[in-house]
Amino acid sequence: MLYYLLEPYSDVWIGFNVVRYITFRSAAAAVMALLFSLFIGPIIIRLLKKNQIGEQIRTDGPESHFSKRGTPSMGGIIILCGVLLPTLLLAQIKQQNILLVLLVTVALGFLGFLDDWLKIVKKYPKGLIGRYKLLGQIFIGLVVGSVLFFSPTDESIKSITMMPFVKNYDLNFGLLYIPVVVFLITGVSNSSNLTDGLDGLLTGLTAIAAATFAVIAYVTGHVNFSNYLNILYLENAGELAIFCSALFGATLGYLWYNAFPAQVFMGDTGALALGGIIATVAILLKKEIWLLLICGVWVLETLSVIIQVVVFKRTGQRVFRMAPIHHHFELKGWAEPKVVVRFWIIGILFALIALATFKVR
Repeated sequence: MLYYLLEPYSDVWIGFNVVRYITFRSAAAAVMALLFSLFIGPIIIRLLKKNQIGEQIRTDGPESHFSKRGTPSMGGIIILCGVLLPTLLLAQIKQQNILLVLLVTVALGFLGFLDDWLKIVKKYPKGLIGRYKLLGQIFIGLVVGSVLFFSPTDESIKSITMMPFVKNYDLNFGLLYIPVVVFLITGVSNSSNLTDGLDGLLTGLTAIAAATFAVIAYVTGHVNFSNYLNILYLENAGELAIFCSALFGATLGYLWYNAFPAQVFMGDTGALALGGIIATVAILLKKEIWLLLICGVWVLETLSVIIQVVVFKRTGQRVFRMAPIHHHFELKGWAEPKVVVRFWIIGILFALIALATFKVR
């Protein structure tokens, strides 16, 4: 909103001209999101404590986690508010890209909030029934996919995605585009939920992914940089850099309270939304395949669960001491902060490799 308020007067006073620059608005969004998250964090935590909205720890989880029972949950509200405010103020919210990513943020945030509310407040053991949660994710994916396929901003690229390591070749999904969008939003959303098991783990990995996609969004929306890197130029992609910067700032602000020992957990309110947000940004930037690298730790966490379940059903043996894999290392004797920091380092490595692939083609 500030963009639309100040941009018309940029010729009247040179100071207003800064709102025309994506770099300025991205930096401002990150700082605003960080400070806002730091400010509202204690307020939200007090409200959660007052209403006795505390985490319910799995009885089959590591014993070291039992002491976390009762820690305020649903703290994902802090992140989502921290993302929404700077984006609404600084981004061009009339752009289709921004509208869609805001839709996913609110919709998946509400779905996760409903699950947490039923589980923690209403005392339903499983919260929102799994198939209903899945249907909600699929519906959100269908909305995003349908808008992009049937009302694209550029008809010629509506169903394509960029291919890494290959120049001048894009993969066209054709009629499979909508199912691919549904699969990515649903899959990454659930994958991020699986990864949210240690203090600060998902928060830090999301900050890394957000920062990476902010860079990708900026170069994709900059005609000179996109030409230099020989990647697909998307006219309004730069606005997503503002959103990703806000997500980066919001997660850092939340990490202040979520770092070990956590004062608050994000719950499904945050975990479901964060994965869906990252997937949606990748889809809008036509960088779907890069999700496998940038969210590499999430992929490994999900694969560990799949491998554990499949092997156990077939042989009765466990590959890991516990899945997802972060619990395996805990049971091997690694301290929780050590697991988290090492997984962050792996996440940074994946992100750097992903950025390097834009030149290795």
